[in-house]
Amino acid sequence: MLVHFSKYHALRNDFLIVELAQHRITSKQRAKLAVAICDRRSGVGADGMLYLSGSRRADFKIDLYNSDGSWAEKSGNGLRIAAVHRHLLNKRRKSFDMEMNGVVSLSTVIEKNSTGYSVSAGLGKPDFDVSRIPIKTRQRYMIQSILRLGGQDFPVTCLAVGNPHTVLFVDDFNFDWQTLGAEIEHHRAFPERTNVEFVKIINRRKLKVAEWERGAGATGSSGTGAAAAVCAAVMIGHAERRCHVVFDTGSLDVFWDPETNEIILTGQVQHVCDGVYSFL
Repeated sequence: MLVHFSKYHALRNDFLIVELAQHRITSKQRAKLAVAICDRRSGVGADGMLYLSGSRRADFKIDLYNSDGSWAEKSGNGLRIAAVHRHLLNKRRKSFDMEMNGVVSLSTVIEKNSTGYSVSAGLGKPDFDVSRIPIKTRQRYMIQSILRLGGQDFPVTCLAVGNPHTVLFVDDFNFDWQTLGAEIEHHRAFPERTNVEFVKIINRRKLKVAEWERGAGATGSSGTGAAAAVCAAVMIGHAERRCHVVFDTGSLDVFWDPETNEIILTGQVQHVCDGVYSFL
């Protein structure tokens, strides 16, 4: 099967887009294709796959699969990338309602600039209730609560931003955070695994983040991860609701609206290439 794809990245968090209307790809094939095409040696290479299809509730629907073939509920960078993709297909459209895991989000291409496109996306409301993250615990909330791992205690703040996140506040990144991130992702407390953010507070309007994504590993950046970092920092009184989040690969802006409780994510997206992949 020849699969036509487009590749984009948001701060080097890269995704491949496939329009399902152009292909006969069954639901069983989607995970297998994601693993094959996302491989950085034998495939095209990406952190994940975005399958776009029709929706009765929105302009289109997105199904996200990580590079390991696991399905994911949401991606802030993925929402923004899909908006640029559809904008390039129809330059008259800049705003799109997109359905992801049954939730409709608005994403808008703000402007084209020297580094690609500035794009915003609504990520909905954060949820700190452990039953909806989900987490196996007797507590109702995990806000600077202890997570025991390998005989050590780690204070963590957990929340859902459409997908599960675990935030750890650190003084620096001079430790093996990737190994720790992988161990926390698969901790028995998280029945659906978890994304992990290591966060250094620079000041009340600026955070530095190292990201470990469930199903993809160290991705360089994450839209929902940036949002989770800000919301967690606000909850413990260390940040403002409008915050600049810095990754090694660039930065994103997060606004957690106090009136609506909605999160707005803004940052850059670049189109990398279009191509055809031979899927066996």
